[in-house]
Amino acid sequence: MTNHKPLPWGGVGVGLLLLSLSSCGLYNKYDRPDVVTDDIVRDPVAQNGALQSTDTTSFGNLPWRELFTDPQLRLLIEQGLEKNPDLLNAALNVQMVNEALKCARLAFLPSVALTPQGTISKLMTDPAVTTKSYQLPISASWNVDLFGNLLNAKRSAQMQLIATKDYQTVVQCNIISGIANLYYTLLMLDRQVEIVNDMEQLTKETWEMMKFMHENRVGYRSTAVQSAEAAYYSVQAQKVDLLRQTRETENALSLLIAQPAQTIQRGKLADQSLPTTFATGVSIELLNNRADVHSAEMTLAQCFYDVQQARSRFYPSITITGTGAFTNNNGLVNPGKLLLSAVGSLVQPIFQHGQIVAGLKVAKMQYEQSYNKWQNAVLKAANEVSNALVSYNSSAEKGELESKRVAVLKQNVEDTKKLMSSSSNTTYLEVISAQSNLLNAEISEVTDQFNKMQAVVNLYLALGGGAR
Repeated sequence: MTNHKPLPWGGVGVGLLLLSLSSCGLYNKYDRPDVVTDDIVRDPVAQNGALQSTDTTSFGNLPWRELFTDPQLRLLIEQGLEKNPDLLNAALNVQMVNEALKCARLAFLPSVALTPQGTISKLMTDPAVTTKSYQLPISASWNVDLFGNLLNAKRSAQMQLIATKDYQTVVQCNIISGIANLYYTLLMLDRQVEIVNDMEQLTKETWEMMKFMHENRVGYRSTAVQSAEAAYYSVQAQKVDLLRQTRETENALSLLIAQPAQTIQRGKLADQSLPTTFATGVSIELLNNRADVHSAEMTLAQCFYDVQQARSRFYPSITITGTGAFTNNNGLVNPGKLLLSAVGSLVQPIFQHGQIVAGLKVAKMQYEQSYNKWQNAVLKAANEVSNALVSYNSSAEKGELESKRVAVLKQNVEDTKKLMSSSSNTTYLEVISAQSNLLNAEISEVTDQFNKMQAVVNLYLALGGGAR
């Protein structure tokens, strides 16, 4: 057996020890930096000041099946979560990043190669003599991760995987809220169509009454009949517009759940039941519940490890290589010898045209960018919570006022019709105006109901709900 002595390490041992001690910071783990989270949700009622919440749990923690109780809506959400192409692609992204993480972990293992070789040769002086030789060499190479290069690369890949999973959750939450909002939009449009149908019948009766009075009573001009007829056509045109919006909304919802555009089976607006009181949780909960906020932080953590990896490039790379070969030694005496060797190499970067320094500077700048994006994601999340709360409160308050207005205008229409039929002091314009005001008020009342429901969905999403 022939042995080749490995590279002696005694001469560089002390230097390596000093380098390893100076590079201990390269193994630090990510620690969350300070970020503004106090008083970031504005009170929806008070003019100044933040929302002072003592809740430790959040409305966003509620599973979506408990929030959306309509069976038709549940079926649509389940179909969207199963078939939506964006969500399917997000799941594939997670799988791809997971494979990249596996590669980063395997980098710690030695690489092994087998390269068999064989030759046949003849001497020119004696062609009858044939020499056969063979070798079965095996080589292995191991990169000693003394300065954390591979470790930080693995940790960076881990953070990327978590951020990609967070993105998948973001897509899922957006799909759930999108389906819910489109579903409630259909319910609102259905109710508005019902109101317009009733008003269509009412304006038709007014038009017929105007024609009768024009033909049988002195003082009623043809302009009264024309105005009543125009009002009737105006309501019909409004109905056509609502039906168009209904079909477009059905098409959009069909696309979201990955099916051809078709009629969507649905319930009634009056049958819907959503929470009326909310726990927003403490501000720091936004960091844990919101998948997009958490994803931004994981991207920050990934950049942190990228900085560590860029620093590790200033230190030597140590590689241990070993080779072994089984050979017949060219067919000579004592065939089948085993040759072994082990070599260690140390490469210290000295001058690489400023690439290492520039790489560290870029990594630090990317870290700062990620921190700014993370802080902005927190503020954006709080802004969305604030907007959803004020939208719910204003829609609820406005809805109560619209209900009172509708009740008054219904009575106004009835009284005006009675006065017109019994007195000449009431003109046709008063009747048409009363009916138009009633229609607008009823449409606004339904819109406010929808806005309140939409605010609930948006608040649920803003608090990080929809992932369960």
